[in-house]
Amino acid sequence: MAGTVPALKRAPNTPAVRSRGTAPSRTVKWVLIGLAGLVMLWLIILPLLSVLIEALRQGLGVYFAAITDPDALSALRLTLLVALITVPVNTVFGVAAAWAITKFRFKGKGLLSTLIDLPFSVSPVVGGLIYVLIYGRRGWLGPWLDDHNIHIIFALPGIILATLFITFPFVARELIPLMEDQGQQEEEAAVTMGAKGWRVFWHITLPNIKWGLLYGVILCNARAMGEFGAVSVVSGHIRGETNTLPLHVEILYNEYQFSAAFAVASLLLLLALVTLIVKAWFTRKHGH
Repeated sequence: MAGTVPALKRAPNTPAVRSRGTAPSRTVKWVLIGLAGLVMLWLIILPLLSVLIEALRQGLGVYFAAITDPDALSALRLTLLVALITVPVNTVFGVAAAWAITKFRFKGKGLLSTLIDLPFSVSPVVGGLIYVLIYGRRGWLGPWLDDHNIHIIFALPGIILATLFITFPFVARELIPLMEDQGQQEEEAAVTMGAKGWRVFWHITLPNIKWGLLYGVILCNARAMGEFGAVSVVSGHIRGETNTLPLHVEILYNEYQFSAAFAVASLLLLLALVTLIVKAWFTRKHGH
């Protein structure tokens, strides 16, 4: 028919056309996967395997002798004790700080948020040195502490303080973005219906943040057990008393007891693997 617009031809849906659209993406995908696998192999898997290989190089007898040595067991107990104290304290602080920053307006809110990030920007060694300058024998409070026979530096309290400083951002920084995204609508609705502060927290806020909170606790616990720099400054490296597992590994290695050092390091590896398994379980449970 004259004047009729000719029908448009459909573009041929040939395999060649489809492959041109998908082949580059597949190539990029496998290249990225391969690069990620190589990096994981080089930076994580090989070092972990080397720890296990060196730990067992001289046989199971040497391995079990190293991990059952009284100094090693003392270091393990101290590591677990420090984590047992610092993680709950930082959990309470993290929840309180995140709740205050995300749910209220007050003067100094920006300063509080900045101070939470301070341990991320300060070297752990500097963090430990701060407590030496305050609580050490020649520090600001040193003479008073000596007069009252109170020992903080080169003792358990100093190790706990240094670990608290290094680990306190983890729970707060995990919760703040989560609570900001959730907003305040549910809490405001509960208050409108007559609920009070603690009831709102236990029945509204806490259920909404429980998985983020558990994730932050796991990260905090992992850092508390593996911290080296700050604890090294304040511990004094006293065998059987103030050595955590990382410090005990360093001493054994410096004394050329390589198999024993790697054997004790495998305990840290075991604790890390347990932490990762728990983290993976919570992540899968949360649906990520």
